[in-house]
Amino acid sequence: MPAFDIVSEVDLHIFTNAVDQAGRVIDTRFDFKGVDARFEREGLTVTLFAEAEFQLQQMEDLLRAALVKVKIDPLAMELGDVKGAGKQVKQLVTMQSGLTSDVARKIVKLIKESKIKVQSQIQDEQVRVTGKKRDDLQQVMALLRAEELDQPLQFTNFRD
Repeated sequence: MPAFDIVSEVDLHIFTNAVDQAGRVIDTRFDFKGVDARFEREGLTVTLFAEAEFQLQQMEDLLRAALVKVKIDPLAMELGDVKGAGKQVKQLVTMQSGLTSDVARKIVKLIKESKIKVQSQIQDEQVRVTGKKRDDLQQVMALLRAEELDQPLQFTNFRD
């Protein structure tokens, strides 16, 4: 019986490359010359350090552009509050990994409302979809790609 999993994951290696690329852009930009601005990555979180709040906004835009370049959906970014610490300001950016229970329930509800002949069930931080026909599964994928959800989705583990 054909099946696939709906997940929301960020590849750590590709994410590290994107953060490094954004850091190199900051080092070479003229408007950041002589400014103590940097990215510090730990796991799936990045801390942005700068001297002013508008520079944090520019750094966030650079990080988004670097993520798009390596095909990571910027929807996975969860921005923290801007905090001041002496002469510096910092902001924490966390990448969402795994489907939240609300989004998983919303996906299951969308699939049921579509009347496509498939079964869907929530398994930990993913949703498993099974059906008798491969075409039905592809219809579910198309339905979810067209839907505006709060998290980026990937379809993995497709089996015939």
